[in-house]
Parts: sequence; structure tokens; C-alpha cells
Amino acid sequence: MFDPDTVAAIDIHTHAEEPCGTHADDGYAEFQAGMQKYFRTGRDWPPAIPETAAYFRERNIGAVIFAVDCERETGFRRYDNEAIAEEAAKHSDILIPFASIDPAKGKAGAREARRLVEHFGMRGFKFHPTMQGFYPNDRSAYVLYEAIAEAGVPALFHTGQTGVGSGMPGGMGMRLKYSNPMYLDDVAVDFPEMTIVLAHPSFPWQEEALSVANHKPNVYIDLSGWSPKYFPPILVRYANSLLRHKVLFGSDWPAITPDRWLADFETLDIKEEVKPLILKENARKVLGI
Repeated sequence: MFDPDTVAAIDIHTHAEEPCGTHADDGYAEFQAGMQKYFRTGRDWPPAIPETAAYFRERNIGAVIFAVDCERETGFRRYDNEAIAEEAAKHSDILIPFASIDPAKGKAGAREARRLVEHFGMRGFKFHPTMQGFYPNDRSAYVLYEAIAEAGVPALFHTGQTGVGSGMPGGMGMRLKYSNPMYLDDVAVDFPEMTIVLAHPSFPWQEEALSVANHKPNVYIDLSGWSPKYFPPILVRYANSLLRHKVLFGSDWPAITPDRWLADFETLDIKEEVKPLILKENARKVLGI
């Protein structure tokens, strides 16, 4: 079982990806090629869950792992949540599974969420408003949030610009407007007992994200998806001070590797006493471990 005391860090943001060719009929391979070009990765793409586990185990880094249920908006059939839970269970020393459910599934999605937590050990839920095509404060999503809040697990939301569809015609239909973190201020008000993580430096809405996290005690920020060398100064300043207990290490694997992220993180002017909070302790609080 996962032991937070023995790992060097906890990566709150890693992706479970289907093996190449699994969805050859729905454009998934073309999408992944675009992602590989955007992030300029030079290795085989994407890795399977056992490969991901081996990578993180070698580095003694715990990893929260999830897929994104975006089949309604993109046509890509989702990676089955139960399959992710079962694969993660084989590597429970290093992987922490999150589920993903399109809020458009309504009450059926809420039932699935309860079942996944109770019977499959899901430790949280991942949302990507741009890929799933919804405003996070849309009341139609609240039935799913209610189930998550009742389960006492966190909800992680993509915020800001995305590499998904970047450079593709029409951005592959991805609308950036859905991922403004200010919409999550409403969610934080309406679900004060639900832990909310704003994923990524929220370009071009960084100050909105800092404001929401500073104002709402149940809102955190993960630092995934960008190399730390590109972090805006105001984000570094808040991470060092007002939000030192609310900022989390995340890489966005496989798009950005922990090796690259951590090497660039060392170049930041982060106080020594703050580094352990960002790299592990804040994640322990969010995950309840």
C-alpha cells in the first residue's frame, strides 16, 4: 500500500493514457500526435500505466493518476475508470487513482462516482472543462459534485490554456473560456466541504486563480503543465507566502516529466522551508493521507 512517509514527493497530476492504436478509428492517434508536437517529447507516446508506475517507482515519487472522460465533446472513447482503478491497484505502492466522469452524465454519473469510491477505492475526481465542454459552475454538474462532496474526496479541475488541440484547425474545437478559474469560485461557495484543486498555472487568468485560492479555504493550486522556469513572478511570490500551504507539486506526466519539472523547480527562488510543503505535505492534506 502507498506509504506517504517513505516517498520523496507526491505528484498530484499525472495522466493515464491508452496505448497507441487502441482508438485508431476516432482520431485519438492524431490528437496524441498533436500533443507530442506541442510538448516536444522525444520518447514513445503515450506510456501505459505499468510504464508510468515503473518511472515513478524508480524516482520514489507517488503519483495521482487519472484519465479524462471527454467522449461526448471529442468523440474519444474514455479510458474506463474501473480499469484505471484495477491497474493502479497493481501498483498501489506508488499510484493513487482518480476517476473522471463527464458532468453531462447527470445522475448516472453521480451513481458511478459513489460506486467508484466505495468499491474501487478512487481517491478523487478529475475534470477538464475545456475538453468536456462545460462551465464548472453550471448547475447541471452539481448532482455529481454532491456525490463527490459526500464521499469526502477532492475534485481537481483543469484551469487556463491547454495544450489540447493547440495548433490544430480550430484548436480541435477546444474552447478556452470554460477553464477560467473564476467559475470555480461559485463551486467553492456552493460546496465549501469539497476540496477543490485548480490545476496548472492558470494562464491568462493567474491572478484570478490566486484570488480564489486565497479567499476560499477549500481551494488549492497545482503547479503542473508548465516548466517552473515559466511561472509568473506573482505565482512564485504567493507560493512562498500567502499560499505556501495551498500549492502542490504536479508534473502533467507524460507531457512534462517530473525530472524536468523538479530540475527547473530548483532554479526558483522558493524558500527552503516551503519546498517540502509544495513537494509533499500539502498533497497529503488534500488527499487525506
